[in-house]
Amino acid sequence: MSTTPTIYEWMGGAEAMNRLTDAFYTHALQDEILAPVFAGMDSEHPQHVAVWLSEVFGGPADYTAHHGGHQHMATKHLGRAITERQRRRWVDLLMDTADEVGLPTDPEFRGVFAYYIEWGTRMALIYSGPNPPPVDAAKIPVWSWGQTPPWIPNNPQD
Repeated sequence: MSTTPTIYEWMGGAEAMNRLTDAFYTHALQDEILAPVFAGMDSEHPQHVAVWLSEVFGGPADYTAHHGGHQHMATKHLGRAITERQRRRWVDLLMDTADEVGLPTDPEFRGVFAYYIEWGTRMALIYSGPNPPPVDAAKIPVWSWGQTPPWIPNNPQD
């Protein structure tokens, strides 16, 4: 059994994820670049994104179990015509919000976190565009530590 925590565990689990998405969407609704994207957003949207991101980072598979998995998430972006400017603002605002709500600042976590946020927003841009790829029932990608797991003092794996 591995003693290396998942990214989800390292960042603080569901409580940290909810802090992140609640604060982020509060800011996004007030942001001149992002507000048009989220106009009319369902009040449950921040919680749904928290559940999605939790699964992506190794937490419970609740988005798959209760919200339709990858296929559902992809269809939510179809026809939205997200611009590169909006995508970049989403990334920047989410990173700023991660600092604001106290997510870990170690380079290992932030590197993996930024990697997924860049990849995921670029996929959203593709799905929202004029020629999206087919939306299939692919599994939700689960991000892991990759090259550099977190440093844990006295970890037997070190």
